[in-house]
Amino acid sequence: MYHYLAETWQKIYEGELKQVLREKIIRWRKEPAVVRIDKPTRLDRARSLGYKAKVGFIIVRVRVRKGGQRKPRPRSGRRPKRMGVYGYAPAKSLRLIAEERAARKYRNMEVLNSYYVGEDGKYKWFEVILVDRSHPAVCRDPEIKWICEPQNRGRVFRGLTSAGKKMRGLRKSRGLRGTVYYKWKKKQKERELKKRHEASRGAREPWQVAEKLKEEK
Repeated sequence: MYHYLAETWQKIYEGELKQVLREKIIRWRKEPAVVRIDKPTRLDRARSLGYKAKVGFIIVRVRVRKGGQRKPRPRSGRRPKRMGVYGYAPAKSLRLIAEERAARKYRNMEVLNSYYVGEDGKYKWFEVILVDRSHPAVCRDPEIKWICEPQNRGRVFRGLTSAGKKMRGLRKSRGLRGTVYYKWKKKQKERELKKRHEASRGAREPWQVAEKLKEEK
């Protein structure tokens, strides 16, 4: 069932589903910015992120305005280049901003994760999974009781949620290509092979390097 739900959300902007989502967004615009809802809009996504239909778990839908920050034009003298009127981009993602707003609204709960549910020309909507860290049903659950530990207090404000780690550049899929250690290791391997850049004078072909290594052995 979850497989088919996921396939449906991949085509949400096509055919009849597009009209259904549009009608929902028209209703969501009239609601407050942070609204608690009875059940997830995307059940498959919520379950994959750790949501359980039990006491101690709630879902909150958060509306965030799209685009950069709105700042007044400076009155003091400076170059047009430094006016900043073309946009101030926030360092945080909109999903992380939505999680923080939900955490401020429900201060006795911790943010577990969040997911995208829709957007229009002005706003984006995210649903945030919140967990009551002091509820006995949560503290006794072996899969989620880690969130009751004191070191996980305020995890959304310390960049420990999935959106926060992505904003900090800690996703595993990024690899180590941006680190100093990776670059040093790559250069060290080139030194061992005595390899030079192909555009430089005296550069050798890989087969020449291989023959050189065989002769040295």
